[in-house]
Amino acid sequence: MAPDITEYPAYQSSRPYARWWWLAGPFQADDIASQLDWLSENGFGGVEIAWVDPVWYGRPVADTRPEWLSAEWSSLIGFAKGYADQLGLGCDFTFGSSWPFGGSVVRPADAAQTLTGPSGQRLTRSWEPGPQPVLDHLSSSAVQRYANAIGPSFALGLDGTPSALFCDSLELDAAEIWTPSLSDAFEARYGYRLDDHLDLARTHPHMRYDYRRMVGSTMLDAFFETFAQACRDLGAISRVQCHGAPTDLLAAYAAVDVPESEGLLFEPTFSRIPASAAALAGKPLVSAEAFTCIYGTIGPGQLQAAKYWRREQLADLKLLADALIANGVNQLVWHGMPFNGHGGSNEFYASVHVGPDSVFSRQLPAFNEYLESVCGMMRRGQPYTNLAVYLPNEDMLMRDRIPDEQRTPGAVFEWEMRRVAPPAETEGHHPTWVSEPFLRQAQIVDGQISIGDVRFAGLYADVEWMDAGALEHVARLARGGAKIVLKRAPSSPGMRRNPQYAHWLAELSRLPNVSPDLSALGIQPLVEGQDVPPYWAKQGTGELLIFFAHPFARDVHYPMRFGQSHCTERLTREVVIRYGSSARPVTLTFEPYQSVLLRVPLVGEVSTLDLEYTPEPAFPDPGP
Repeated sequence: MAPDITEYPAYQSSRPYARWWWLAGPFQADDIASQLDWLSENGFGGVEIAWVDPVWYGRPVADTRPEWLSAEWSSLIGFAKGYADQLGLGCDFTFGSSWPFGGSVVRPADAAQTLTGPSGQRLTRSWEPGPQPVLDHLSSSAVQRYANAIGPSFALGLDGTPSALFCDSLELDAAEIWTPSLSDAFEARYGYRLDDHLDLARTHPHMRYDYRRMVGSTMLDAFFETFAQACRDLGAISRVQCHGAPTDLLAAYAAVDVPESEGLLFEPTFSRIPASAAALAGKPLVSAEAFTCIYGTIGPGQLQAAKYWRREQLADLKLLADALIANGVNQLVWHGMPFNGHGGSNEFYASVHVGPDSVFSRQLPAFNEYLESVCGMMRRGQPYTNLAVYLPNEDMLMRDRIPDEQRTPGAVFEWEMRRVAPPAETEGHHPTWVSEPFLRQAQIVDGQISIGDVRFAGLYADVEWMDAGALEHVARLARGGAKIVLKRAPSSPGMRRNPQYAHWLAELSRLPNVSPDLSALGIQPLVEGQDVPPYWAKQGTGELLIFFAHPFARDVHYPMRFGQSHCTERLTREVVIRYGSSARPVTLTFEPYQSVLLRVPLVGEVSTLDLEYTPEPAFPDPGP
């Protein structure tokens, strides 16, 4: 039976979770209990257990692990879950060892395919010996068989309070991902056989667009929706990082129970995508894998990042956390804590090291209490929505690889949207991303655009390419009186042309409620001012809560500078808040390292809520 999200521990408590890397044992009950005790005592709300081969980061270890999915393995996770329940901690599980999904349970017919045959990608870093096949993520039957094969081994871990089964960022080799069963469906949809044009499918932007659209829509159904249902069938919550798939990310995040973002290999503004999906689909939780590789990755030639490993400054972590919260995140997952028995020394290279021996361990309880408080407050009510902004899916699918100078570790294609952010002129409107599937649902109610339970004063689109299906619904909404900001006339992507496309564009150009000028349509911003810091707003009964991150959060990018949060002076920002029938001037006062949380009633004075936490001051990088 599918669990109720309200019974999920991460819903009931906003304390942060920690990814718990099970790298090498021996795994003994006393050590499992001891580490869970430490987590509970230091303000964590739960764990997410992840299994990875420790040889991955280069230090051989004795193989003291139980066999993957064995009875001993099941008993250990059952003990961990039972003890976590006793402590009131949540306990989630990665649904596989390493990533993407794969392993010895994947039969040859269910293995990943490419445009030209079986994929050469293999699952490495797993608890299972040797490279293993990667699952075909474009086949719902293959995904279901995978869930049926490994699900029973999780039964003891899924007993008790609801747990989430977690899917990490896919990290599929997606350059030529395919599955043979799509060939006929592709021809039916686009009118030509992709098999006959493989070279063009790799190089021709419009044909490549058709190919990627087919892959994306298939992955949405075959993987994300199938995985979410499989989790429910196992009595679990689905918590998923949908990035890494050439799909409509908004639709994918909306299909799962808990959409999860990532920082800092993804820019903080990326979190607005899962947060927008949650707002559109009525999902209460938006989690984020936080503090990944904040100062850079560690590996060959990465001496700068290695210099700061296990020297992380908590003030820098707070700055990143606040940047994520200001983009809609309301549940943090520390990345992370390695399993260590008595005297153990396991580490994970891509993490901020969490544990009794972490450099900031004595500061953890107060910081976690702060995260619990702010995330708890930012779950109240519903996301405030004012302006829907069209996500540039088509633009990113038409492009190919990320330019070398913009690439971060693991980043390959533009459609990953790692650096996509709402246009600058929309920031004061608390922009919410939308895409074609949500425009299809949209209706006009009292002159506003209604999607599910949210309302928008207007729709903003500034894209080079827009699919005909999306443009049709933009025109439909405009005919119904919706205010549409169309910054430029888009073009139709793909090889097929809808004969109505030019007609819809001409129709939009004639309507008085369609303009390239946002201010001309009379859509009022929520926040006006110069150099406004990142913020997120939640709407309750008769009031708003607005969280403004410290102004330094606007400059958080990968990699952070060591000591980037270093601050000695109070900063102020003069803003005007438009809520209800009035415009109220407010001075935002940021003490060093502090963010600001405002309560804005429909009428009356705006008040500032005391966040009651300041980390130890950061110090700038001392240099070589």
